[in-house]
Amino acid sequence: MARGNQRDVDRARAQARAAKNTKATTTKGDPNARREADAKALQEKIAKKAAMKAEGGGQQAPPAKKK
Repeated sequence: MARGNQRDVDRARAQARAAKNTKATTTKGDPNARREADAKALQEKIAKKAAMKAEGGGQQAPPAKKK
């Protein structure tokens, strides 16, 4: 049995595996635009955390250990 197309078949399988394992990235585009979007998201996160802390929320003390 001739194995002449094995290289082509294996290449196609490898491409299918590579396409399956790649994750979708949304970081395409201008690096400056990404930086601005990241900074905006970080500021929103900081503001949300500050508001939560101001209303009395935030981290709680861990429960006391029983002896």
